[in-house]
Parts: sequence; structure tokens; C-alpha cells
Amino acid sequence: MEINIVPIGNSKGIRLSKSVLERYRIKDRVELILEKGQIILKPIRSKPRKGWDRAFKQMHNEGDDHLFFNDVFQDENFDEWT
Repeated sequence: MEINIVPIGNSKGIRLSKSVLERYRIKDRVELILEKGQIILKPIRSKPRKGWDRAFKQMHNEGDDHLFFNDVFQDENFDEWT
């Protein structure tokens, strides 16, 4: 596939068609890999929970991992569920 280089302010860039973006599931960012005379664009897969394990450990170490309210409310009636 051949595409044109286009001006973007003082820089230049490329435009990827909607079909290419959808096919390779490219959202907002790509990884740019320079390798052996080639430029490779690799989709960045989002990791929505990245860093959570570290954050939870830090919360535990700081004593900030407590419940905001009890698991069971005082007026909870489990009889109506049986």
C-alpha cells in the first residue's frame, strides 16, 4: 500500500484510513519501531488494570485499604431470600 506524506504544522505525517485503523484495532496510540531500514507501527493494546497491583500494595502498606461501610447492614434481613 502506498500512501502520501502530509504536512502537519512544522512536521510531516501519514494518514491511516478508517478501514486500516479498524482492521488493526488502532485507537489513540501506536508504538513506533525502527528496525533494519523499516518503520513499524504496532497497535498499543490498552491495559485498563495496569498498575493496580502496585497501587493496592501501597494502599495496604499505608493502612488505606479498609471498607468504607460494613459488608452487611444492621437492618439486613436474609430471611426474605430463602
